[in-house]
Amino acid sequence: MSDERRDRGRSRDDGGAGRKGSDGRRADGGSVQRPADRSRHTDATRLAAYTVMRAVSDGAYANLELPKQLREKGIRGRDAAFATELVYGATRMRGLYDPVIALASGRGVEAIDANVLDTLRLGVHQLLGMRVPVHAAVDETVALARQVNGIGASGFVNAVMRRVSERDRDAWLTHVVPEGLEPTAARAIRTSHPEWIVRALRAALLGHGAATADTVDAELDALLAADNAPARVTLVARPGLSSIDELLEAGGERGRLARTAVVLDEGDPGAIRAVREGRAAVQDEGSQLVALAVAAAEVEREDGSGSEEWLDLCAGPGGKAGLLAGLALLRGAGLVANEVSDHRAELVRHTLAPAIADGGDGQITVRVGDGREIGADEPDSYDRVLIDAPCTGLGALRRRPEARWRRQPADVVALASLQRELLASGIDATRPGGVIAYATCSPHLNETRFVVLDVVKERDDVEVVDARSLFARPDGSPVSDLGDGPFVQLWPHRHGTDAMFFALLRKR
Repeated sequence: MSDERRDRGRSRDDGGAGRKGSDGRRADGGSVQRPADRSRHTDATRLAAYTVMRAVSDGAYANLELPKQLREKGIRGRDAAFATELVYGATRMRGLYDPVIALASGRGVEAIDANVLDTLRLGVHQLLGMRVPVHAAVDETVALARQVNGIGASGFVNAVMRRVSERDRDAWLTHVVPEGLEPTAARAIRTSHPEWIVRALRAALLGHGAATADTVDAELDALLAADNAPARVTLVARPGLSSIDELLEAGGERGRLARTAVVLDEGDPGAIRAVREGRAAVQDEGSQLVALAVAAAEVEREDGSGSEEWLDLCAGPGGKAGLLAGLALLRGAGLVANEVSDHRAELVRHTLAPAIADGGDGQITVRVGDGREIGADEPDSYDRVLIDAPCTGLGALRRRPEARWRRQPADVVALASLQRELLASGIDATRPGGVIAYATCSPHLNETRFVVLDVVKERDDVEVVDARSLFARPDGSPVSDLGDGPFVQLWPHRHGTDAMFFALLRKR
């Protein structure tokens, strides 16, 4: 439902209320109606967005919870896009919106009931981050508050929304980011990232060779801005199961980087037959490049005969395994997709079902096991091993809006220990002459370069291979701006992908 349709029938003369001057102030400083005169119920789209926000606050993931709510409420098309922007935008930008709410309400956000705070975040995003008319943003947010927070709370929400509507985004920035504030703190509020993440991303840009001391601030600002921009929906045509042409006919356009990628500018991916049948899927183009690089790396086999055996050591939830499975079918290779969690292994099994059906005779296998033990249990068994290691996900903040608020610096330490163990196990499981790919969806130096270098320096049976030549565009030309080598680092602001890290090792 468009905002014009939402406001249809409200043919009042508001005396200029809802219009803004050049300084962003409301003509009358107020909203159109008193709380008591407004609707007691908001529209289904905003209610769905609020429901998802509350689920996320309780630990759910927006990318899983939102589609479920949209299906249950029958919300499609532009209304679904509106709900998606509400949830993702309000969640991403809470680092900016919460200080605004605190100033407008005269109290810290920790003193505001969590349910009411989510209502206000949705409302403030409509005022400061979307093109929703002011009167619609205020009226519908108050109506939502009446419906889900109660009449008493709706008066508080009305007062805060009226106060927020008195200034535009730039004017509020001057209040919540005062002159003289320490640069990292100012950048954190302005771009709505925790300070520790701002510092980590700055160090990553320098450490991966993507910036110098002279350029790092500009690069960092571009990266943080890219984190706050909605990611385009990218599909993967799984080789042997689907084709680029099939997805192009469904309304997509070719991806810029991966030969298996198609970008969908609008529409529901689930409406595409190949996606419904699991022959294609939604997958970031950077993630596709990683899987393609694993399959493209040169393997040196002693006997030079027989089919290759591949291992995805940490396969859940199955995106890269799905692409590897299609490539394995075409090459006559075997693939074992391992996952430590029963639940996640079931997700992998569902993802790989079309490939398993096509492969037969156990060519594609999903199993449950601790990846740290495979090297000891199956030494020198695989030609290609992918360790898509559990990580903080700092490279996918565009797609996972809640991640920046859930992760803490201590997570990096705990994950880095696990990452080293998984990489060591993957090396042990690889045959001499085989290759080991280590990947993370994080550019954090303690999850990427330092992990690989620490493991390699303790071993004499493995060498680092320059991986940059494995990242090629559909026409065969090299993907640019990958770093100085031998590692590869992708960036949202340079490549339009998640910030994937990739390292390639060869077993001596």
